[in-house]
Amino acid sequence: MPDRVVLKVSALSKRYRTVNAVDGVSFGMESGEIIGILGPNGAGKTTTINMILGLIKPTSGSVEVFGKNLSTDREEISKTTNFSAVYSHLPPNLTVRQNLYVFGLLYDVKSLEKKINSLLGEFDLEKYSGTKTGLLSSGELSRLNLAKAVINEPRLLLLDEPTASLDPSVAQTIRELITRYVARTGAAVLWASHNMKEITTVCKKVFFLSKGKILLSGDPRRLPAEHGKQDLEELFISMAREPLTFER
Repeated sequence: MPDRVVLKVSALSKRYRTVNAVDGVSFGMESGEIIGILGPNGAGKTTTINMILGLIKPTSGSVEVFGKNLSTDREEISKTTNFSAVYSHLPPNLTVRQNLYVFGLLYDVKSLEKKINSLLGEFDLEKYSGTKTGLLSSGELSRLNLAKAVINEPRLLLLDEPTASLDPSVAQTIRELITRYVARTGAAVLWASHNMKEITTVCKKVFFLSKGKILLSGDPRRLPAEHGKQDLEELFISMAREPLTFER
C-alpha cells in the first residue's frame, strides 16, 4: 500500500551540555496507527515530539515523514503534519473562528470558511464561534486546540497530553474525536500521556521512555503481564523507579 510508512525516526538524539534529553530513539509508524509514549517527567517525550515537528534541531539522528527528510524538506512535511499540546496556547484575544481562520491561512487550507464551519460543528464549538479564546473553559480550549490540529487534514498528528486536567467526560469526548479522525483519514497519531487507561484504550502500541531512551515497547494490553505486572500503571511505576531493571 503506498504511503503506508508515515514516520521513521532513526537514532534521534538531543544533548544539552552534559544531559542527554533524548538518547538514540528509533521507531516507525504506519497509516492508521495510534502509538503512545509514556515516561516520567523529564523522560524526553516532549523533546522527541518537538524534534519530529522540527521545532528543535537534533544533535544527531534523522526524522523522515513519507520518505522525506525533515532536515531538507521541512516546509513540505509541515503541510501533512500538525500537533496539539497542553502547553500550546492560542491567541486569547482572538475569537474561536478567528483562531481557526488564522491557522487555516497558515496551512493554506482550501475553501477555508467551509472547513471552519465543518470543524465548529464536529467539535461542538458553534455556539462559541464569536467568543474570545481567553474566555473558554479548559474543555472548550482542548476541543479548539484539536480542531486547529486537524484543520489541514494532517496525515501525521502529534499529541502531547491532549486530555491533561480535563474531567473524565470531556477527556472521553476528546479521545472519541481523535479515534474518529484516524478512522476517517488513516492518519498516524503519536500520543504522549500520563494517563495509563487512556493509552491502554486508544493505542495499538506504547513506548516507555526513561532518561531519553526507549526501554520497553509493545501492546499496552499485553506488556504488563509480560513483565509480571498487573496493569500499565504498575509497570510505569516500576520502570520509573528502577529503569536499569528494564535496560536492554
